Amino acid sequence: MPEEYGLVAMALVFITVFYVFVDSGFSTAIIQRKEITKSDLSTVFYLNLGVSVIAFIILYLLAPLIAKFYGNIQLVRIVRTLSLMIILYALTIVQNSLLVRDIRFKIKTRIELVSQILSGIIAIYLAYKGYGVWALIWKTLLNQIFVNIQLWMSNRWLPSFEFNKNSFKELFGFSNKLLVSGIIDRVYQQINRLVVGKFFPAAELGYYTKAEQFNNLPSHTISNSLMSFLLPVFSKMQDDIERLRRAIVKVIKIVMYFNVNAMLLMFILSEPLIIGLLGEQWRGAVPYLRLLVFVGLFYPMHTINVQILTALGRSDLFLKVEVYKKIIGSTSVLLGIFVGIQAMICGMIVTSFISLAINTYYTNKLLRLGLFEQLKCISKTFFVALIMVILMLPLTIFLKSYLNNIELLILISSISFFLVLFISNLLRLEEYTEIKLIVTKLIKRNG
Repeated sequence: MPEEYGLVAMALVFITVFYVFVDSGFSTAIIQRKEITKSDLSTVFYLNLGVSVIAFIILYLLAPLIAKFYGNIQLVRIVRTLSLMIILYALTIVQNSLLVRDIRFKIKTRIELVSQILSGIIAIYLAYKGYGVWALIWKTLLNQIFVNIQLWMSNRWLPSFEFNKNSFKELFGFSNKLLVSGIIDRVYQQINRLVVGKFFPAAELGYYTKAEQFNNLPSHTISNSLMSFLLPVFSKMQDDIERLRRAIVKVIKIVMYFNVNAMLLMFILSEPLIIGLLGEQWRGAVPYLRLLVFVGLFYPMHTINVQILTALGRSDLFLKVEVYKKIIGSTSVLLGIFVGIQAMICGMIVTSFISLAINTYYTNKLLRLGLFEQLKCISKTFFVALIMVILMLPLTIFLKSYLNNIELLILISSISFFLVLFISNLLRLEEYTEIKLIVTKLIKRNG
């Protein structure tokens, strides 16, 4: 139910901020460094674990104050239980970073998928048995536990009993700016939920959170995969700027081809998607999803541009970019407080595009690849997606009276898929041709 999702979201606002302190930018440092020693890894592991225990204690003690802030006594137990996530997360940082560093993404994807399925099945059973909000809490905890088990089984690395001060100084020299920028970014990401949870009923936070989850499926899933993949790949190209530039252009074209079409299709199908999959009680999430789609439209480009700075070892510029972006983005929070949730999301759309201009400023200085050049790369993709919207949106509205939500979802998704492929082939889009080659190679390899 929306209210139960809202309660869990309230607790996770604070927990996810503590994740940044636990990581402290060391996961990125492990991936970015050309050489990494066993001593470096053990040092990071014990540091992460130590900070996580301190963070758990702090959050455990703060739970009554958090409950008082939101005006909901249930949050004391919820926050204290979910705080265990911090320690569980700390145990995965080095192991996960090693998978990313070695570009073992197939294993990483399998771990995440298996964990989601297993925890989801248990959560459904608990919900059926009437556990309510605790079904969601156990899903969250069990998902992390399953991830931990599989990560430690997949990696041969084990920590040795050593803490090297020199390793700490070297790694922290790079990661300290990432820590500050990470704190700024995470607080900014969560402050919208904080505002919704504080000034609106828990159900509204549930609607907003669920809309965010759907919006994040294409945009953040692609971006999180990119962050894992691009950093080690770009880091290896940091001494060959022209090669790096060509790789970035190709990545932008391919990734945005997927994201733009997926996000605008979600805009068309927002109502049948939410109501068809979740039920009529979630209708309140529909208007939020329709707007959030435009927040996520350029999200992968943000990720690509900040990963370029990290790959080139410019964590100082990374920090500058985050500070500028968050100062501008804070205006949307004020809209949420004084006007409403939809006004806040509209503010997020505007500040998202301004933030992209800031992100690409330093990319232009370092690689001669600014905002105009990057938008030019994806202009044909937007043209294809626009044709899809012009044709499919009226058809969806027309068929709404004749089909149920699931039938409408399947039919419009299928027609849109083949329409996009047809137009892409007709226009001979480079990104479409590149994707075809990649898919063909994968089929031949697995065939």
